Amino acid sequence: MTPAPKRVTELKPLRHSIAMAAITVISVLTVTTAPAAFAQQASPQKPGHMLAMEPLAQAFSLAGAANAHAIWYSSTDGMAADPAKAGQLVTSGAVFLPKGTAPAGGWPVVAWAHGTVGIGDSCAPSRNPRSERDAEYLNSWLKEGYAIVATDYQGLGTPGPHAYLNSRAAAHSTLDSLRAALSTKALTLSDKIVIVGQSQGAAAAFATAGFASAYAPELKILGTVATGTPHSGKPTKDGKIQYRASRAEQERVDTSIAYILYIAAVANQSDPSLPAQAVLSDKGLAAMRAAETTCVQPMFDVVRKEQLSWSNTFKADFMSYYAQPFNQGKFPTLKLAAPIFLGIGGADVDAPTQFQQDLVEQSCEAGTIVEAHTYPGLDHSQTVNRSFQDSRLFARKLIQGEAVRGNCRAPATAAR
Repeated sequence: MTPAPKRVTELKPLRHSIAMAAITVISVLTVTTAPAAFAQQASPQKPGHMLAMEPLAQAFSLAGAANAHAIWYSSTDGMAADPAKAGQLVTSGAVFLPKGTAPAGGWPVVAWAHGTVGIGDSCAPSRNPRSERDAEYLNSWLKEGYAIVATDYQGLGTPGPHAYLNSRAAAHSTLDSLRAALSTKALTLSDKIVIVGQSQGAAAAFATAGFASAYAPELKILGTVATGTPHSGKPTKDGKIQYRASRAEQERVDTSIAYILYIAAVANQSDPSLPAQAVLSDKGLAAMRAAETTCVQPMFDVVRKEQLSWSNTFKADFMSYYAQPFNQGKFPTLKLAAPIFLGIGGADVDAPTQFQQDLVEQSCEAGTIVEAHTYPGLDHSQTVNRSFQDSRLFARKLIQGEAVRGNCRAPATAAR
């Protein structure tokens, strides 16, 4: 039997008999069933409480970590129709501590917002080895002396549908993971935080920075690092999301269709007004059903095997049909209270380069301090680790209290 999660001393202040009973249930259940069992017993009273913590399986840890922990914590439902009436739920994640001795005041923190992994519970990052790219990237942050607090996001590895590309839900998950980790004394964390994300996580990071002042004003968010940030570009005259594709592009097999199928699957599960059969072909419907449980890399294989293109997957305008889910991915503001580093691949097609550069321009116009770097010839994935040599210096300035002036007038272009 898998060892039961260890309870942490910070659970005591909950002082709620039903919640404590539920935590007792957790202590005798396996790791994979603990979150579900807790959710069935009680709803946490306040977001950001550490509910359970145990050593993370070695296979799911990072080479640069001295210690790694799986965590479960309380958060606020970001998918609620009325945020003021949103209930509480359980979210999972992981914490990685660097090697060596923590500096005075504790380890500075990177809040890691991961990219698309899938929407099935089995795809949750805390239940899997990190990808080679992400492992290299996160190990680099650990080597720099940052602890990493890594949320799985709402509904990914815990009950309920994964709130895929929902900016409010991603922000709640990220901010509450920080609250929980920082309140756990055994982790020895400082209050200095940098939010870092890639792709889906880059959008989550940007959104988290925007929601932070209202949702978790006590957290000391010094700045944000985002690479491959999804953005719809500058608004069209009619306010619609931009989508440009030639006839040849619509006929070509395109793995990015997997992302739309995830959106369709989540909408199909959570919103009866958006039945997928209204917009997906028979081929598309079959692939969407696979997307419900298939993680991202195998899902790319499904797209290739089935030869899915935009023309044979969709039978209607998917951008208009899924306007509501797409709108849930909008940032709450483009004026961030703290500086942001935006790393952009010059050959990014997953989050088109031009749209990311539009985000730089719009954020600058809104008054955000932006340090933007475009990396010629690099794609969506390659930009992550190439950008680290620049983003680590950006983060170091934030931690040391140095001013970051940004480069809004003339975004920098990094040499390869």
